[in-house]
Amino acid sequence: MKEVKRIKPSDNELSILQVLWALGPSTVREVNDRLNQQKPTGYTTTLKLMQIMYDKGLLTRTSEGTKGRSHIYSPTVKESQVSTHLLDSFIQRVFQGSTAKLVMRALGRDTTSPEEIAQIKQFLNELDKNQSS
Repeated sequence: MKEVKRIKPSDNELSILQVLWALGPSTVREVNDRLNQQKPTGYTTTLKLMQIMYDKGLLTRTSEGTKGRSHIYSPTVKESQVSTHLLDSFIQRVFQGSTAKLVMRALGRDTTSPEEIAQIKQFLNELDKNQSS
């Protein structure tokens, strides 16, 4: 897998990566069909983006079909690597590196349900237990 620290996918690139993480290796048509379920996206736009992502090293591709006319694309980065990198970057830029500030801000919003708060408490208890061990 690729070194994530230098990878900063654009929003459109991240959308394509999310589709590939969900579907697994896919053609441009399959990715484009899934993207169109979210918002209208032209096939040539998806193709061009995926070619750029291939050139950047975000995707690999293998030839398939008659005379290798279609390609199967796969991500070179794991979802967990990208999400961790993007979250770390966000915490640094917006909350001066403080995870506590991020959590307090997120929980201070009116949209956190009692069920979510219970899940967070359970997660924190497990974290505390693991760190005490």
